[in-house]
Amino acid sequence: ISQTHPNASKLPLKDSFTYDDYRWAVSSVMTRQNQIPTEDGSRVTLALIPLWDMCNHTNGLITTGYNLEDDRCECVALQDFKAGEQIYIFYGTRSNAEFVIHSGFFFDNNSHDRVKIKLGVSKSDRLYAMKAEVLARAGIPTSSVFALHSTEPPISAQLLAFLRVFCMSEEELKEHLIGEHAIDKIFTLGNSEFPISWDNEVKLWTFLEARASLLLKTYKTTVEDDKSFLETHDLTSHAVMAIKLRLGEKEILEKAVKSAAASREYYTKQMADGAPLPKYEESNIALLENTVADSRLPIVLRNLDDVEDQGDLKIDEAIDAEVTENGFVNGENSLFNGTKSENENLNKEKSNRETEDAKESFSESTDEVKE
Repeated sequence: ISQTHPNASKLPLKDSFTYDDYRWAVSSVMTRQNQIPTEDGSRVTLALIPLWDMCNHTNGLITTGYNLEDDRCECVALQDFKAGEQIYIFYGTRSNAEFVIHSGFFFDNNSHDRVKIKLGVSKSDRLYAMKAEVLARAGIPTSSVFALHSTEPPISAQLLAFLRVFCMSEEELKEHLIGEHAIDKIFTLGNSEFPISWDNEVKLWTFLEARASLLLKTYKTTVEDDKSFLETHDLTSHAVMAIKLRLGEKEILEKAVKSAAASREYYTKQMADGAPLPKYEESNIALLENTVADSRLPIVLRNLDDVEDQGDLKIDEAIDAEVTENGFVNGENSLFNGTKSENENLNKEKSNRETEDAKESFSESTDEVKE
């Protein structure tokens, strides 16, 4: 612009404004911009909030809001602070990948850290139409980006529901579509207390264990390698962040592998012992506590960690095929402020179109089933 704009020669900065200055300015704005309401509250706009934005991040809850009447940002302290103490705020439930990319720092002991994993039902799957319909009724697309969390359990209700449908047999799919209490069964898809069957649980945890293990193999270094490298090398701050980020991702994947293996072994034993499946009272279904992701049922699983177009995945491909690419999509979040939820609504048009396609193809398959 400084070289091509006709009035550029009149700018006082033309001889001193460098590319490095430009990069600094862009980085300052991109890491500190916040979405706030306009004065009439009809839409949101971007703004810098200098004093508030000097606060660093810590684990906690979002205690910042916007007072439309007074047209100001208001923040309540997370705790009592003494004079001279640093004041911290909570930026939001962001992963370390998002912190590194959008805010330029790595947060140790991030209770909301996670890695993303792409999963989808292959259209060549013989049961694709039925699986797509069950997922559609639960508000889940057939291909999505989910997250493996640093906490236990490592999967959300949405991912649990997807994996259950992903691993369902034809008979189990029929039960969720045309069986008795089919609607109620949709409501418990994401509830860890009510398995579809012991066999289904064994399959889904076996799949997750294999998938996480394969993703671990895509890294050129191990957890031990990264820890040793951090201890024995004099690194730049950027290099430290990069190594900590990949180390954190590996640790989450290792936890997911161990958790999935433990669950697989548990449900294998339940199946071998012929243990009865837990049953729920139909009248109490809406009061059930979902131990995965701390949500209540019934659940309409419409909000995912992220959604992207991607290739489909067969269960045998995930377990047997050699993975050559990292399946993570870390940092792909267009929100740069910590005051807005990172979860975006699904593209309704795409979801509705996918649902209608599934219903159309499923209607043909159900005719065959009824015959």
